[in-house]
Amino acid sequence: MKATAEPAATPGSPEFAERQGKALRVHARLCAEYGAPFRFFSTKDPLSELISALLSHRTKNADSHRAFQQLRAAFPSWEEVRDAPTPAVEAAISACTWPEQKAPRIQAVLREISRRCGDESRPPCSLDFLADLPIPEARAWLESIPGVGPKTSAATLLFSSLRRPAMPVDSHHHRVAQRLELIGPKVGEGPAHALLAALLPPGWDAQQVYDHHEALMFHGQKCCYFHSPACHRCVVLSECPFGQSRVKM
Repeated sequence: MKATAEPAATPGSPEFAERQGKALRVHARLCAEYGAPFRFFSTKDPLSELISALLSHRTKNADSHRAFQQLRAAFPSWEEVRDAPTPAVEAAISACTWPEQKAPRIQAVLREISRRCGDESRPPCSLDFLADLPIPEARAWLESIPGVGPKTSAATLLFSSLRRPAMPVDSHHHRVAQRLELIGPKVGEGPAHALLAALLPPGWDAQQVYDHHEALMFHGQKCCYFHSPACHRCVVLSECPFGQSRVKM
């Protein structure tokens, strides 16, 4: 059964205040545990980060990085990627999962961005203008491109050279948040973006948002495993109903 959204706790309500307080306590403990502030792993321009994010879907970081590097080696410009035979693009990104799906999707995204530049025959325009839009507008612009969802839009804004405070939610982050009951058990990764972002202070900058995402992601990778989570050594066990049900406090 597909995970769905659930009604969000209303800002200002006791339930919202409780969830926000928990989110901030978890943030502090996990940042201390994993050594925040974390260095940004990418310096790509936003268009390159968008393509990199599309390649990363359900793919290990090392494999998506290799696919991106191979794609750039084969096609030095995004215009060349857009106009190349699709099998050639698929071969270039063979290191990632589902290259047969991602190759035509990436080309369609590049064609759409070119169309929005005013001419599909032109090279895709720079996405640097997203720096000047309010974050909800920048995300809406990106997510109006078929194939671009909330995780990809947030990654484009946060991880790229734009350094905008938009928070992506990956599978590790999502799992940890559900077990902590920051979101409900039926909330999918897509709807989780808005619910979890709402729990962060509105004045947080890109580094703080990045630290929050990375800390929860690292915790999912290093402790809160999908199978057999190591609840006995979890630094946020006191905040986690899931862990407490598995470990005698």
